[in-house]
Amino acid sequence: MATRLLLQRKRIVGGTTKYFERIRNHLLDNYTPLCGCIHIYYASTQSNSPEIVVPISKVLIANRGEIACRVMQTARKMGIQSVACYSDADRNAMHVSMADEAHYIGPSPATESYLRMDKIIAAAKRSGAQAIHPGYGFLSEKPEFANLCEEEGIIFIGPPSSAIKDMGIKSTSKHIMSSAGVPIIEGYHGDDQSDQKLFAEAERIGFPVMLKAVRGGGGKGMRIVMQPRDFQAALDSARSESLKAFGDDNMLVEKFVERPRHVEVQVFADKYGNTVYLFERDCSVQRRHQKIIEEAPAPGVSEEVRAELGNAAVRAAEAVGYVGAGTVEFIMDKHQNFYFMEMNTRLQVEHPVTEMITGIDLVELQIRAAAGEQLPFSQSDLRVNGHSFEARIYAEDPDSDFLPGTGHLYYLSTPSPSSDVRVETGVRQGDEVSQFYDPMIAKLVVWDKYRSTALRKLRQKLHDYHIVGLSTNIKFLGNLAAHPSFVSADVHTSFIDDHYKELFPKKQSLSEHQLAQSALALLLYDEQHQVEKKRKLDDHSPFGGGSSFQMNVDSHKKMLLSDGENDIVVTITYLKKRQYLIQVNKQEFLCHGRMLDDGYNNHVHVNIDGKNEKFSFVPSADSVHIFTKDDHFSVVKPQPKFILAELESKIPAGAVAPMTGSILEVRVEAGDEVKAGDVIAVMYAMKLEHNILSPYDGTVEEVFVKPGGMVNQNDEIAEIKKE
Repeated sequence: MATRLLLQRKRIVGGTTKYFERIRNHLLDNYTPLCGCIHIYYASTQSNSPEIVVPISKVLIANRGEIACRVMQTARKMGIQSVACYSDADRNAMHVSMADEAHYIGPSPATESYLRMDKIIAAAKRSGAQAIHPGYGFLSEKPEFANLCEEEGIIFIGPPSSAIKDMGIKSTSKHIMSSAGVPIIEGYHGDDQSDQKLFAEAERIGFPVMLKAVRGGGGKGMRIVMQPRDFQAALDSARSESLKAFGDDNMLVEKFVERPRHVEVQVFADKYGNTVYLFERDCSVQRRHQKIIEEAPAPGVSEEVRAELGNAAVRAAEAVGYVGAGTVEFIMDKHQNFYFMEMNTRLQVEHPVTEMITGIDLVELQIRAAAGEQLPFSQSDLRVNGHSFEARIYAEDPDSDFLPGTGHLYYLSTPSPSSDVRVETGVRQGDEVSQFYDPMIAKLVVWDKYRSTALRKLRQKLHDYHIVGLSTNIKFLGNLAAHPSFVSADVHTSFIDDHYKELFPKKQSLSEHQLAQSALALLLYDEQHQVEKKRKLDDHSPFGGGSSFQMNVDSHKKMLLSDGENDIVVTITYLKKRQYLIQVNKQEFLCHGRMLDDGYNNHVHVNIDGKNEKFSFVPSADSVHIFTKDDHFSVVKPQPKFILAELESKIPAGAVAPMTGSILEVRVEAGDEVKAGDVIAVMYAMKLEHNILSPYDGTVEEVFVKPGGMVNQNDEIAEIKKE
């Protein structure tokens, strides 16, 4: 069947000329469309209108995890096929199974897979994808990748490479913004990068100052310097981190605004000069200079300031000829004066809160803009509707300075998604959180008409998010969302440090009631499984549905439990089937109930001292996790002493790796004397540098690692003889 392609204009708006020629040549050679039907749409002759729209029927997502799944959802809604790419670590990942097809791109380290432009382009060509969506991170803000897509005739779903380049270098972006009339903060963005010059500029600006990597992002290469004596050490550290993360150790110095808010504006532009702002987000609450909870719109911002912010962001986008979704970030002081900080030339992690208050699918808008379509609305059409929060759920330990972690998602239960609750994730129960990539597990997004009701909903949904198998920040997020200052919207970038004691309350011993709940859950679980075991042995046995007494169990039993601090002996007296008298310390509880196992959750309906209760629990080899309507806690079943002695004998006598990663630097050698807290080595894992410290005063006996080597969690770094 012949296919006709009508050519009336040379200019191709929805992609590149090379891409258009690729379609034309294929049609002339084969008389069949390249990927399904090819439709060339001609627009009217009105000014600023698209001449030709190139439809996208297949898109490759050059990313992984949560954002890859997010893009695929919209692609499916639009009738567009999605192509995944994956590394060794992601062979069985959620985004791979969700895609219409998937292509292998290399080993687990991102430098050998997701950051390899040649492999991504090759996968796109093999799949026949007309476009690539870069997501965020990896190659999303690399102008060389946008250029390569252009050269290969593939649509890059993002801004022009020139805009990425201009905004990717902070010193360049500051000059452009200043010329465009966008307020900028006082600082030094010059070419002289000597230590002496940077220090002199810091003194001129006045301490405290902020050191920032010129090509930085995500908090990397960023240090706050409060006093002159701390400047050199902070500069050395920031340079080192920036060089490893971005291949560039150039720095800029800015005046540090104390107690600032981090407010950013979502902008969107098409190829015809139409640019709008979709209002602002507040991302002030951060740890390690990385966002942890975001909301839209920013609380307390007046309509006048909102318009000023939006118009400044539009000027910023127009100044670099921006196309697609972008975010202009500002620092705001307590008087709502704001200053340009940087522009992220990609979709942001926190984009869902903007979608919730505007009703606009930003990914769909990205795809349509890349295909050459005009914005379907103007600024006057946009309104703020309600309030939205996003909480980032990470595999990390807040009590250990938010140390990121890895591990197996032994159990995972999330709130039910709805029109006002989104769970954006790239993992499922049974998956691994890998050391090779960012430790974010999911984003929990909620919406409601008012900030107060949206915040209440966020707290409830965080409580309904249950994970067993690794440490997470869920409980910390709940504490944060309930903090009076956060509730009253008194937020700033030092929020966590200023409210540390309230956000990290001293761990309390479990109550007798909680221990009784744990013991009852274990009893019901054990009883049901004993019954099931006997039924499997003999379906006709009269003991199949018998009580504990029928199974020849003693009427009295002792159970040893621990809340992590104290070991407690619990005494159980069997009264009759599923009825017990449980004694914890000197308090007795009359208990009965039943277990409901739906194959995914273990639910119990129980009565403790005349009060009906419902909760779920997850047993494992050495503990049980209890999820009640008010709390989540775990109880450990202590190991026998001979097992503990065996385990303790295997603990290394020295410095050990906190997680799997690579060694960047070794700072000691055999014979060195060290003090507790001295840095033994520096490792890189989960996108961050980590200092490995000496646990005590002593002498280094032997060093087991070298720079560039890989280590696993709990590997011995150095043997230290304790004084």
